[in-house]
Amino acid sequence: MLPAIGFPHHCISFGLWLVIICFLLAPSLSYSEDLRLQSLSMRARLSEKTLLGEDAPEDFEEYDVSANFGLPWKSYSPSGWGMGTRLMASTGVLRGAGENALVVSLIPELTLGSEDGRFTLDLGAGGALFSRYRFGTQDYGGPFQFALTLGVGVPLYKNLGLGYRFLHYSDAGVNGSDTTGADFHMIEFSYRL
Repeated sequence: MLPAIGFPHHCISFGLWLVIICFLLAPSLSYSEDLRLQSLSMRARLSEKTLLGEDAPEDFEEYDVSANFGLPWKSYSPSGWGMGTRLMASTGVLRGAGENALVVSLIPELTLGSEDGRFTLDLGAGGALFSRYRFGTQDYGGPFQFALTLGVGVPLYKNLGLGYRFLHYSDAGVNGSDTTGADFHMIEFSYRL
């Protein structure tokens, strides 16, 4: 343990690596024209079947809106298929045990699919801030949570799309071993710009 801070060494190194990765993914001023809004989405929880970690002791609902911003790092073939990067920013409501919390997240993602964004598979890891982190018997451990996500999207009609998103919140043990995260399976409606 680091006596002045109270965090184990592995938590500090993980946090340092996370900061370095965020700086590497953040566009410099010369790339500012490449940071553009790609799509807007609305999401709602379908299920919270646990895939990562322990089962959550409380039942939760989550509703949010998100904006996806294209980042400059991408590689697409002449056929229009390939991979890219984007930044997903979201805000929403997490409801459990009769309590509500505002949740704001920022998640860099790697995307695979069509360059026009009609067909996408994405994977990302970032952070989320909760206005409340205790819900009945469930303790997330603190206001900052790591957020992992995996999503798939397909076209529905013109610029409208339909997708599935898996979302996991956890403090990764930073606040002790007695905290519990949660998994969300969500339906996502998107509008490509």
